[in-house]
Amino acid sequence: MIEKIKETAAFISQQTDEMPKTAIILGTGLGDLVNHIDVVKEIAYADIPNFPVSTVAGHSGKLIFGHLGGKYILAMQGRFHYYEGYDMKEVTFPVRVFKAIGVETLFVSNAAGGMNKEFSVGDVMVITDHINLFPENPLRGKNYEELGPRFPAMTEAYSREFVAMADDIAKEDGIRLMHGVYVGTPGPTFETPAEYEYFRVIGGDAVGMSTVPEVIVANHAGMRVFGVSVITDLGGKDITEVPSHEEVQQAAVKAQPVMTHIIKKMLERI
Repeated sequence: MIEKIKETAAFISQQTDEMPKTAIILGTGLGDLVNHIDVVKEIAYADIPNFPVSTVAGHSGKLIFGHLGGKYILAMQGRFHYYEGYDMKEVTFPVRVFKAIGVETLFVSNAAGGMNKEFSVGDVMVITDHINLFPENPLRGKNYEELGPRFPAMTEAYSREFVAMADDIAKEDGIRLMHGVYVGTPGPTFETPAEYEYFRVIGGDAVGMSTVPEVIVANHAGMRVFGVSVITDLGGKDITEVPSHEEVQQAAVKAQPVMTHIIKKMLERI
């Protein structure tokens, strides 16, 4: 794995004169943020050595280098999911590569189902913590000390400083910004009403099929992380609507201007 990381990092380093310190992973329906980037370079995943290729609608599959919020950044337009058949090492491989090219800060976004009774479709939720319900941890197996410690702490998996920064921006600009715990599940099925209730009882506010593996690896690598969920549907025993992937994408598109605004403003202040 170390050799693959080095090979991929070397390839990417040859594609651009400047290496970004911040990377952004864009979730389902949230790819429009790249339209706000002053693009310098685009690389299709299919052209990157050792990179998987996203198979999900709403994930276009390319790395975008450019300027956003006054910073030179790298955006991952489309991510890889456990439910696609990739193992956890493949799902989190891009994060390993980002660290190898010098990325220090990771922004992650996703579309999520809400079970917090205070949430509405279209809300933006800053992730303050997560509950990992994936059947495999991405750090399982041999640990390479050059990548991170054997037993990394997850006490502050999501930077409290970044959460406070997002709150300040929301207050200044009159934005409704929620907080919550993200529950990561393997998918690809949407949750049953009973599962939504279970996730709420154990402390979850939103649920999705991504993010947690990448955040674990980012923390293992010593990165600072900011996470945000766009609430695209609601679930629970009192919810009768049946979500579809198309509706999730549409709801994400409507909500993403708020997410984009928060991220742009945060980049200006980092």
